[in-house]
Amino acid sequence: MTVRDVTDLYTEFGDERLPPGQRRTDDFLIFSMDGTPSVDERSWQFEVWGAVDDELTLSLKEFKALPSESQRQDFHCVTGWSKLDCVFTGIPFTELANSVGVHDDAVHVLFHARDGYTTDLPLADCLRDEVLFAWNEDGEPLEPAHGGPLRVVTPHKYAYKGAKWITGVEFLTEPRRGYWEKRGYSVTADPWAEDRYS
Repeated sequence: MTVRDVTDLYTEFGDERLPPGQRRTDDFLIFSMDGTPSVDERSWQFEVWGAVDDELTLSLKEFKALPSESQRQDFHCVTGWSKLDCVFTGIPFTELANSVGVHDDAVHVLFHARDGYTTDLPLADCLRDEVLFAWNEDGEPLEPAHGGPLRVVTPHKYAYKGAKWITGVEFLTEPRRGYWEKRGYSVTADPWAEDRYS
């Protein structure tokens, strides 16, 4: 398996790979809005809608048939821990965006999850090679507690920007805040600036 190493992305944002205020851990800790939802992979669907030419509805099998890759990334939680050198396999956000024909007036993205969780990012922050819809971590299927069968990973942001149990992406022509963003968490979520809260 070829793995693309993107752990040097920190050089865009700061001088140290471990962002300020973070502690390194080898554990992949578990946080969620309200526990781990039940997901039936046989009936699971992924939807794309909003400011796009071609709205999509895909089964898990169809989603995994899209061009995928494996990346070595770092994972930073807003609660203060970081897990370095995670290997995620999945579909780059750019691949999905290219396949649906994003409108010129689309500026924002809202991610929707099975448990009702939402999180938002500017479209420009999503159109990075490192943003993945991941179904595999370190060679194993992503465990349900970590967002399986599919989660978003955003190594340039705190991890609450990477929705677990992802079921859809809505392309927007103006910003709309997600679950934690409405509750005072940072919209920018830059770990190297310690943008934890608004």
